[in-house]
Amino acid sequence: MGTPDQGEREQLDRLQRALGEAEAILIGGGAGLSASAGLTYSGARFERYFEDFKEKYGISGMYAGGFYPFESPEEYWAWWSRHIMVNRYKRAPRPVYDDLRRLVEGRDYFVLTTNVDHQFQLAGFDKGRLFYTQGDYGLWQCARPCHQKTYNNEKTVRAMAARQRDMKIPSELIPECPVCGGPMTMNLRSDDTFVQDEGWYQAQARYQDFLQRHRGTRVVFLELGVGGNTPAIIKYPFWKYTLENINSIYVCINQGQAFTHPEIASRSICIDGDIRQVIEKIGAAEKVPGSR
Repeated sequence: MGTPDQGEREQLDRLQRALGEAEAILIGGGAGLSASAGLTYSGARFERYFEDFKEKYGISGMYAGGFYPFESPEEYWAWWSRHIMVNRYKRAPRPVYDDLRRLVEGRDYFVLTTNVDHQFQLAGFDKGRLFYTQGDYGLWQCARPCHQKTYNNEKTVRAMAARQRDMKIPSELIPECPVCGGPMTMNLRSDDTFVQDEGWYQAQARYQDFLQRHRGTRVVFLELGVGGNTPAIIKYPFWKYTLENINSIYVCINQGQAFTHPEIASRSICIDGDIRQVIEKIGAAEKVPGSR
């Protein structure tokens, strides 16, 4: 595996041409995309929202806090309601998702993502063109789970965030399963209790339909910020689709992790850089008359 030898400018030119000639664009969004948009889980942003939890428990970041064994459900949901508010119901600090949407507007596109922050939808992407494989911060499920259904949490989460005091929510806001009465939990894939509800399967079907409709056509597989945690969801399938379709182009934009498979190297564009800056450059080039 390796990156192409061309310089960044040539790679940007190739990417611009590929997007201009594409009949379809499949976006694969990973954690690096949201990080580029400013949704960082550590450092100053973490301390801004969770300084009290850091001081009490020594929690080092939002990711670690999601696994912390809090003393009570009231404290557990104080943490999670804050986490959900700042990462799901607030727009990302930087307009990376907005710029990406403008880049594919009017095109036949689809989004496959392992992110659970729903920033694609908040930026105006068509909900019918999104497949969130790993869950959604905006959904709850039975912790057991006793049934395969998810529940929108926005109204309750906003109440939790507004009414919490001393890192605890009022006990009456603790969510309970409407079927078995047991505890609820986040709809996030971490083990075999993850609920894939009707909406999940509908999105999966739309994704498979998109792939089927564009077999053999000029497709750009645009991978953005996909790391090594779950390569089998986006990276490896994108390599496979590119190998099978000689008319397609594989694109990897990732800071420090931009690489391709040697069998598709001639039809790959790898850019090692900040996703935000790359999208801004492509968007600026698109506005130049005759740039396509």
